[in-house]
Amino acid sequence: MDDALEHLNSLPGGEASAELLKCCGSTRWASAMMEERPFRDTDALEEAADRIWWSLGREDWLEAFRSHPKIGERKAARETGEEARRWAEDEQQGTSGAGRDVLAALAEANRAYEERFGHIFIVCAKGKSAAEMLTLLRARIGNDPETELRVAVEEQRRITQLRLKKSLESGAGRR
Repeated sequence: MDDALEHLNSLPGGEASAELLKCCGSTRWASAMMEERPFRDTDALEEAADRIWWSLGREDWLEAFRSHPKIGERKAARETGEEARRWAEDEQQGTSGAGRDVLAALAEANRAYEERFGHIFIVCAKGKSAAEMLTLLRARIGNDPETELRVAVEEQRRITQLRLKKSLESGAGRR
């Protein structure tokens, strides 16, 4: 087992829960992940994260969504820590150089999306430009609510996997 995973496995309950919530803002997901510890390797960690995520229900998924800032914004409805905020900024880096017109269009599309679906637009934004995210948002707003929820849930799953890797990297640095 590598040092980073050993660090996660050895954290006291409250610290481990906080570390996991930075990766996914669902408290039920974090609790279930706590029960799975210790993880024998990163494959087991990633498998458990996916299995637990897909076993949750709508309210758990929506809780996780609330831990993200809207695309083009900096503050989430439900904060899960400074490191998670920095990760979100990094993930949304594609919006940093966007022009005012694209940012305004994103803000308007975000409002329309949230009005239609009752939750914020979730996309694994890493490596995407603001224009690409706007195109995805506009395309997905045409989905029916159940299809869109499943798409958003899959995007959150991808974000969680990225953040688990970041968590392990930062955990290894703290040892």
